[in-house]
Amino acid sequence: MAKRERVVRMSVEQPLWRALTGYRVLTMVYAVLLFAFGRDRYERPWIAVVYLAVMCVWTLVTLPKVANAASCTKRFLGADLTIALVGILLTPLADTQAQTIDGPTLPSIWTAGSVLAFAIKGGWRWAGVASSLVAVANLVERGHPSRDTLHNVLLVWVASIAIGYVVEVARASERTLARALEIEAATRERERLARDIHDSVLQVLAMVKRRGAAMGGEAAEIARMAGEQEVALRTLVAGGLTRPSLVSEDESEGAVVRVVDVDDEPDDGTPVDLRLLIAPRAGAKVTLSEPGAPVLLPPPAARELAAAVGAALDNVRVHAGEDAHAWILVEDWPDEVIVTVRDDGPGIPEGRLAEAWGEGRMGVALSIRGRLRDLGGSAELISVPGQGTEVELKVPRGKAGQER
Repeated sequence: MAKRERVVRMSVEQPLWRALTGYRVLTMVYAVLLFAFGRDRYERPWIAVVYLAVMCVWTLVTLPKVANAASCTKRFLGADLTIALVGILLTPLADTQAQTIDGPTLPSIWTAGSVLAFAIKGGWRWAGVASSLVAVANLVERGHPSRDTLHNVLLVWVASIAIGYVVEVARASERTLARALEIEAATRERERLARDIHDSVLQVLAMVKRRGAAMGGEAAEIARMAGEQEVALRTLVAGGLTRPSLVSEDESEGAVVRVVDVDDEPDDGTPVDLRLLIAPRAGAKVTLSEPGAPVLLPPPAARELAAAVGAALDNVRVHAGEDAHAWILVEDWPDEVIVTVRDDGPGIPEGRLAEAWGEGRMGVALSIRGRLRDLGGSAELISVPGQGTEVELKVPRGKAGQER
């Protein structure tokens, strides 16, 4: 099927990376100027010169690394923080009076850029770890916990953790907004399809149903079939035909919303909307009730669960009769997906399932329970003679599709 794609991008996080890039350059210049204006007090100025040269080259070469979250790797973060810590610890070697006079370290406030990179990349927990290492290095460099040192350490610690927390909130907001836009796009597409189908196919089916019923004979059978297809088509339109997309894995792009028409059974591991696989089974005598949002499962789990639903409906048709009505209820819970198939047939006499197993007819055991067992789920059958049968199918999200 041809793909039709609409993409909407937004990013609350990206401006933070641009600000960090500018911050690193400005603080690099600031650290060099501090040394230039105060070089007379350094007993070993060559140590400061060598370190600042390395810091400047590192800062300029790695500017692309702090352009976005994808480029800012863990290896880079570790190396960047190491350079900052080494600069702090080298300060007493270049300036022997650094431990007695509260002065700036060699990297000065450039160190905060390393900590902020941790905060933007990994959130407040990463920021807490990085700022704690900087705090320890400052205390070791100073030799004693002076008031100015504690003030600077606390400022970096609080600021980085606050920024990390804001980044996490921003990412959560982006995902929520992306999901909302995705649902809105799917709803609009469903409404467009509904209008087109109503103006053409559904009206033709409705006309065939009325004319055939009035004519009788073989035309009445055609009318009945047209009526069933009309109900099935209306169910599909009401349930939605658009597959929801996923938020982009490229964090530098921010949230990405896509509405894509693809095959019903992708083989790339993309989660499948269970509703799309079950909806074709709805009809004049099968009522489908489903959530308003997509019910996403790994492709193998979704196919097996849909096949188990089909097996349950086949049992309804075979054992409850052509006139029996069936209801399908799809429930989407955080830890599991539950699909219930209920009919208004005569029910299953007590002991009949065990008798069928002994006769070698194992439809329920293999087609339904076997499929669910392979997924780590379960199938429970409840039947009361004269009151119909109910089959409850459960698939846990954590295990579904992992073994296939």
